Amino acid sequence: MSSAPFTYEPVGATRDDLTFCPPGFHPLFERTRLGEGPEVFRQAAEAVLTWEMHRAMGVGIDATADRAAPDVDVTVTLAGLIKAPCRIVWTVEEPRRAGWAYGTLEGHPECGEEAFVVDRTGDGTVWLTVAAFSRARKWYARAGGAATRGLQHAYARRCGKVLRELATRGLED
Repeated sequence: MSSAPFTYEPVGATRDDLTFCPPGFHPLFERTRLGEGPEVFRQAAEAVLTWEMHRAMGVGIDATADRAAPDVDVTVTLAGLIKAPCRIVWTVEEPRRAGWAYGTLEGHPECGEEAFVVDRTGDGTVWLTVAAFSRARKWYARAGGAATRGLQHAYARRCGKVLRELATRGLED
């Protein structure tokens, strides 16, 4: 783990409320239905917790551990060019809920927190929620304005599509 400080406050705020967004930040909340049943949940949770979902999207992941855990440093590389250093601020692994959130570190083009949570509701439906609050930190993120936020929402929707494929592979309909 590095000793680099987070570039935002309040660190860990998404743990108790995925819709939380402090003043001055932009919210992101995308929820995707993945399927139904315990096996879909198990496969989805494992893909999120082990970076498999991100890697299947073509995102570079350089992490200090093979599995998400608090204080694990993660550098996300987008389009082979943009490096985004983060640190895991919380994780959850429960029978019906699994996931994590990371917060931004120095060098990230944005500042804020993003969570990836898989949950299985009472009727057995499995969902992925991608939730974040962020604001531009580097000049090119600021210059992108609304387009940058649009790309963030498209990325979150793609997470759901890719995770649905990973979570249902090998299962009968």
